[in-house]
Amino acid sequence: MANIQQVAQKAGVSVATVSRVLNNATSVSPKTRLKVENAIKDLNYEPSMLGRNLRNSESRQLLVLLPSISNPFYTEIINGIQNTAIANSYNILLCETDSIPQRENIYFNMVKNKLADGVISMDPTVNMHKLNELAENYSVILCSEYDEGGSIPYVTIDNELAAYQAVKHLIKLGHEKISLINSDEKFLYARQRRNGYERALREFNIPIRDEWIYHSKELEFQNGVQAMRILFQSEEKPTAVFAVSDTLAIGALKGINGFGLHVPNDVAIVGFDNISFSNMTNPTLTTISQPMYKMGCIAAEMLINSIQGEKVESVVLDHELIIRESTMG
Repeated sequence: MANIQQVAQKAGVSVATVSRVLNNATSVSPKTRLKVENAIKDLNYEPSMLGRNLRNSESRQLLVLLPSISNPFYTEIINGIQNTAIANSYNILLCETDSIPQRENIYFNMVKNKLADGVISMDPTVNMHKLNELAENYSVILCSEYDEGGSIPYVTIDNELAAYQAVKHLIKLGHEKISLINSDEKFLYARQRRNGYERALREFNIPIRDEWIYHSKELEFQNGVQAMRILFQSEEKPTAVFAVSDTLAIGALKGINGFGLHVPNDVAIVGFDNISFSNMTNPTLTTISQPMYKMGCIAAEMLINSIQGEKVESVVLDHELIIRESTMG
């Protein structure tokens, strides 16, 4: 493996001149540049990316923070981030926080120590105070979950409007007894989706009943099953369910089947996210489609632009209500 000194010797120039050619400096004459490039080719020399990145004080590495890799919602977003990053000569490092603050500190220190150039956070549980501190000196973008009134740029959808449209769809089908399976309302998206649910009910003068609102600690399949067990304990049972994630909705579908009831004839269901599994259930799931892949691409573009010193604006993308069998009575 040839080194930079051997290249310099073969081309009859200094090591500094070879370095300038490698870094595309304009101060090298075309004749000298050609000599160096020929020497590089003849010796099969490959420059150390690490050394070069350290000199330019960049790592070409982007951190992606997410609470759990197992949630299928993140898969398409990660694909979008990764494809955009690679197209721009960056790599990504997936950082599963598991909502553990110590892990967050490790990842934030990677940026401070120049082991990564910036962060995309998809973690609703992230310590926003620390993230804001990091964003004062480094590039940070929020994806999906964001900080209302915060200064960090984000890419997301209008969660309140999406939830409102989902519940309005159920009301138009004749449902008035509509339950909500929500996440923890310390998360912004959970508060926004509840607001949308309540807005639809109020618009049609349907009372909001606390016993029909279930808060799930996690977004796992079994939490959706458990939610239906609890909701069906109320004296008057709901005839429709709006769940704030498809994994919860698919769990609710199993829970309803477990009671010997049929979806959608006995209970209609709407989910949220349009993960790939939502089209594989029986019946298939009506859901709100988020443009996950596009969200990832835009988040990565925003981060790279920010790293390069450009001012970045927040983006709100369109969503779509996908009507399938779980609401077709």
